[in-house]
Amino acid sequence: MSAPLTPEQAWQPLPASAWDASAARHLLRRAGWAARPAEVDRAVSEGLPATLERLFPSTPPPFPRPVFMVKAEERLVEVRAKKRAAATPEERRVVDRDERELERLASIEFSLKWLQAAADPARGAYEKWLLCLADVYVVAFEKVRRAEYHYVHRDLLRTLGTGPAPVLTKAISRSPAMIDYLDLSRSSKRAPNENFARELFELFVLGEGHYTETDIKQAARAFAGYRHGRDGFRLDPRAADTGSKTVFGRTGPWTGDEVIDLAYAQPAAATFLPREMARFYLTQTPPPPEFFAPLGATWRTSGFELRTLCHAFFGSTVFYHPDHRANYIKSPVHYLLGLVQDLGLDLLPLPRTTLQPLRQMGQNLLEPPNVRGWVGGRLWINSSTLAARRQLARTLCTPLDEDTLNADERLELTAARDAGRARFTVDDDRIRDLASLGARGVADRLCDFFLPVGVPPAYRAAVVDYLQTGAPGEFEERVRRATIALLQSPEYQLC
Repeated sequence: MSAPLTPEQAWQPLPASAWDASAARHLLRRAGWAARPAEVDRAVSEGLPATLERLFPSTPPPFPRPVFMVKAEERLVEVRAKKRAAATPEERRVVDRDERELERLASIEFSLKWLQAAADPARGAYEKWLLCLADVYVVAFEKVRRAEYHYVHRDLLRTLGTGPAPVLTKAISRSPAMIDYLDLSRSSKRAPNENFARELFELFVLGEGHYTETDIKQAARAFAGYRHGRDGFRLDPRAADTGSKTVFGRTGPWTGDEVIDLAYAQPAAATFLPREMARFYLTQTPPPPEFFAPLGATWRTSGFELRTLCHAFFGSTVFYHPDHRANYIKSPVHYLLGLVQDLGLDLLPLPRTTLQPLRQMGQNLLEPPNVRGWVGGRLWINSSTLAARRQLARTLCTPLDEDTLNADERLELTAARDAGRARFTVDDDRIRDLASLGARGVADRLCDFFLPVGVPPAYRAAVVDYLQTGAPGEFEERVRRATIALLQSPEYQLC
């Protein structure tokens, strides 16, 4: 263990003299998915401040609605009209099945298109930031089975994810996915539902222990009447509660937006999200909230601007501290996208080769386990999920057998190639190029490029020995096997 940092030291900007290739690799692997040599060189050349400006831009990268989702929404209008007109329960069940299938297919395409966007090194860090925000403002497809609502929810995180956090939180309170997920659509003046108010304080803004049950009950009244429909959000005047409420010791006819402002005025608001970021990016056991006080003060002074928080967090001394390097277990999404970037591949646009492995590794993009989101850490790894990780590495390092694909999958592959994405697995030519480096060159490339840790000489020597064993005609196959083995290794599971 290195000497611990005081809170004042921890959140000081990293000295320019400490910004080197090792620090750049750490940033790229933690803030994004992988540290490709060209990206490392660029980051070192530009410097840390300029790199953070690029990774967390003021204008977020766009993500238009996937084509199938647009077509599905048009079709769903017809399907829902049929459901309303259904004459018998059996007719309604048939239409229900059609509706569920359209929503399922739209959610699959949404997930695949997002993964394709996130695999782009130029936007990986921002897409991972959206994944972090989605792990705070949690919604789940299991309960909210409307792909369009999930798109709108993620789009709010995307477009408002660099601005003031209170603005984002207010927008999320109007998100159709959130309204349905936390039962605001059933909350009224007569029977205010407390789910959203509770999660607002506990999971979005303050954390446990910084509010009372009375605060929750009173705040719930402020969100009564929140509804959504074809024309977007509306406040139902028949269900709204315009009466006086007492929240955090202050009394007034507070609206939902005003309750959110009251929450951000509490001292705990400045340190809650920074601590959630530390859990997501830095360590599964973050320090106590008081450790984040200097960072929280900076963030509060900025008006809770999220981009300022990102720059301060990823530019801090503590982020690059030796205790936080090469010891964080990659999530399944990180493992998948890290493999794609490290191997220089395009994401296979097929559910059974991309989304199914993610589920087997323990992470379905639109299905967090509960309102607290993904726990992560060592819980990502067990015998079943580790076997799925190993299989994924093997699959991506084996030439694609297109004879095993069905007609729909071949069409998807053709469309991807027409769009300029054609390198889906490591083919024989790539292995041949790597093998041309010789045994020691291959071992150096594998150990230095793929692994986040400096390996001891004995480790490197073992790779060389394996590569040199056997007949010369088997060398390329041994190179492939060595590559797969390193990508399956415990060291590669870390970042």
